[in-house]
Amino acid sequence: QLQLVESGGGLVQPGGSLRLSCAASGSTLDLYAIGWFRQAPGKERERVSCSTTSDGTTYYGDAVKGRFTISRDNAKNTVYLQMNSLKPEETAVYYCAARSRYCSLLARNYESWGRGTQVTVSS
Repeated sequence: QLQLVESGGGLVQPGGSLRLSCAASGSTLDLYAIGWFRQAPGKERERVSCSTTSDGTTYYGDAVKGRFTISRDNAKNTVYLQMNSLKPEETAVYYCAARSRYCSLLARNYESWGRGTQVTVSS
């Protein structure tokens, strides 16, 4: 059974950068589409990025395009989310999630989830 563990969150100043990691065990990530989601208090969980397994297509939410980059290291069975120019409103718990092959915009379509990592953007 696939298990996911996020890391790399923390406190960063506005305009700063963080790189989140999503490490997998129990299966190989190249069988799965991997999405990064975030959820702020009182808000719905939203997808910020996703990477398919079939052709390497990546997706980004409009709010993060040009600032966030998703990447895979299949040798390390890890997916990354590089986040640049962070904004205070992006403070949230960030989760990675997996589903078979293709990305979906909807959180409910992902079968496996990590426990999340807190990102706080504040001066």
